[in-house]
Amino acid sequence: MIKLSSVLLVDDDPLTNDLNERLLQQLGVADRYLAATDGVDALAALEDLAAEAQPSSPVLVLLDVKMPGMDGMAFVEAYQRLPVARQQAVVIVMHTASMNSVDLGRIESLPIAGLVSKPLTKEKLDTILKLHFQRHFPTA
Repeated sequence: MIKLSSVLLVDDDPLTNDLNERLLQQLGVADRYLAATDGVDALAALEDLAAEAQPSSPVLVLLDVKMPGMDGMAFVEAYQRLPVARQQAVVIVMHTASMNSVDLGRIESLPIAGLVSKPLTKEKLDTILKLHFQRHFPTA
């Protein structure tokens, strides 16, 4: 599988970020992994990653919806203010345990690539890679 340039994990729970990073590394998804525990730090990291990324070597952002301070929704709103050239090589997938109708309604209106429920699994990652990056894990 051709690796992604980087994955940015954004969750206010450091353990979730750590577990997701371990899974991604084990599966060889990307060359580089960064984690942030709030939207502000994630936006700063994304600005750096997006400056280096290109559509042929994209960045995947796994973004938690509910976080203190700048939550996932506010992060996406701030992301939309980045220059369009920086947005083109970024794929945002919301990663959430909250599946209530109010949150889902708000998420549907956002310019994101998709939504995946927690916990992250190899099968969910394979679906994300197929749908948004035209890549998949080799069959055993």
